[in-house]
Amino acid sequence: MGIDSIAGPSDVVVIADSATDPRLIALDLLAQAEHDELAQATLITPDAAFADKVTEAVATELKTLTRTAIASASWERNGAVLVVKDLEEAVALANRLAPEHLELMVDDPEALFAHVRHAGAVFLGRFCPEAVGDYVGGPNHVLPTSRTARFASGLSVFDFMKRTTFLAGGPDALRRIGPAGVALAQAEGWKPMR
Repeated sequence: MGIDSIAGPSDVVVIADSATDPRLIALDLLAQAEHDELAQATLITPDAAFADKVTEAVATELKTLTRTAIASASWERNGAVLVVKDLEEAVALANRLAPEHLELMVDDPEALFAHVRHAGAVFLGRFCPEAVGDYVGGPNHVLPTSRTARFASGLSVFDFMKRTTFLAGGPDALRRIGPAGVALAQAEGWKPMR
């Protein structure tokens, strides 16, 4: 079908404020880290004290997982806790990272979501962890990884549809746009035939 892509490693970015339970953020980060040793789990927060609490919670929860070895290796190699000046900077950084999964664990996730430009799937609010998308929520679980959310979307019905573009114009349109086409062709090295 020609719709496949090279996928992986899986990743999550969590933007959270200090009103969120640090243990729940730790569990969300580790739910991604336990996928495989190359998985990436990142917390972005404007609160340094909260960042420390999440880091402590990750260390505590790592001891309880059945996939501790995998999650530990992933967290050690690819995990990150980033402290930013505010939520605006957090979402700007998330857009640069273009994550497969983006969790907005803040008081007003919809306001922050309005600024998201690049993410495979976004999970809004403290009661919508990424695991919901993994198992029971959303239209699919086939999402762009490795920053490809900058130009790709999650799998949808549009991936199974073939589209053909078309263009039509009359003599007036050609007179108006033709010179621009000639200029571009000449810039590429085309020379008119005599």
